[in-house]
Amino acid sequence: MQKLYIITGLSGSGKTTAIQAFEDASFYCIDNMPMELLPKFLELTSKGNPEARGLAVVMDMRSKNFISSYFPGISSIEDSGISPQIIFLEADVDTLLNRYSQTRRQHPVTNEKTLLDSIKLEKKIMLPVKQTARHIINTTKLNVHQLKSRILDLVNDGDKSISLTKINIISFGFKYGIPNDADLVMDMRFLTNPYFIPELKDQDGESDGVKQFVLSNKETRVFLKKYLNLLDFLIPLYKRENKAYLTFAVGCTGGRHRSVAIARSIFEHLNQKGLNPGLIHRDIDRDAKQI
Repeated sequence: MQKLYIITGLSGSGKTTAIQAFEDASFYCIDNMPMELLPKFLELTSKGNPEARGLAVVMDMRSKNFISSYFPGISSIEDSGISPQIIFLEADVDTLLNRYSQTRRQHPVTNEKTLLDSIKLEKKIMLPVKQTARHIINTTKLNVHQLKSRILDLVNDGDKSISLTKINIISFGFKYGIPNDADLVMDMRFLTNPYFIPELKDQDGESDGVKQFVLSNKETRVFLKKYLNLLDFLIPLYKRENKAYLTFAVGCTGGRHRSVAIARSIFEHLNQKGLNPGLIHRDIDRDAKQI
């Protein structure tokens, strides 16, 4: 059965942030969807886009006939065999006033004398809609990251093992520049360089000879133990902040020997933990091509 989430609530309560969280979770998302179009759109999306986990839509008072169409629309959807999960976002009046003063957007209820009057009237009008919601989230004390986390917990049924953070490990050469997207950079130039070993010079860090040379070093073993412990500590914290991409860059002089062997070790460690990282050897062939 097709998953359908309807995000609604008070203007300024964080619906845009909520729909972005659904996008990150691989849902097909539409903002400001008219209720009249939803049944037809459900019919279309059920026939395509198999990679989407479901459909998430935002509908609210921006549609002038939202209230009059909402309840008949929900009944029609349920009659078709789909049970929508309705998420209602709200916030305290003072918080909504402050958010509107910052964004300088016009409130959708525009027939009132003041912004405060518009907010109070919308709260009253939306009360019957709130009573249909399966999930009610007060965003008064939530920042953007906390709200996204709440939405993702809801989508994943509280399963903390599900993460949207994509982890990459990049080996590189300092002489070619530090990767622009690196979140954490580690310099491996303190290790003995295989480049100066004649039989290893023309090999790279993926070869058995170079890996054995680098990884058998006592300093390497101590470093890896400490560094992998650091990553094991940091990664859950980055995930908690819903970081979309997390890139660990490991560099040596040319990016061909030491950094490659170390990046491979980090990759294998994280892979064993089920994190499915990516591995990129950015400069592994650049020195060889220049010889």
